[in-house]
Amino acid sequence: MLGDPAAAEDCTQEAFVRAFRAWGKWKPGAPAEAWLHRIAINVGVSHWRRQRLREVGELVRRLGRPAPPPSPATIAENSELGRALRKIPAKQAAALVLRHYHGYTNREIGAALGIPERTVASRLAAAKARLRVELADWME
Repeated sequence: MLGDPAAAEDCTQEAFVRAFRAWGKWKPGAPAEAWLHRIAINVGVSHWRRQRLREVGELVRRLGRPAPPPSPATIAENSELGRALRKIPAKQAAALVLRHYHGYTNREIGAALGIPERTVASRLAAAKARLRVELADWME
């Protein structure tokens, strides 16, 4: 399972130590071999996972940390959607961004902007209609 005899020996010893410590939890009606086998498999899987994490950590140390991704604001500014959002009225764009980018509900947007919930819904509808017009050439 591990592909390394030394690691397998260490895991076997750890499995027996865990079984000895948990012997009081074993139910006499269940086969002890199956119980011990499950402990050994769990120890092996845990060892394998720790080994994989060590390998990833070593790779990150050798290669260095990846560059941070560009900010969503930068991507939005340079995209067709960003340009289209700048062309629609600010109140409509604000409602649209709060709803679809930040995930707020209409009630939360209304509270944040100090407007009724129905006004939020109408601004969203108007903003979507204007965006369809603005992005019509791009979407074809």
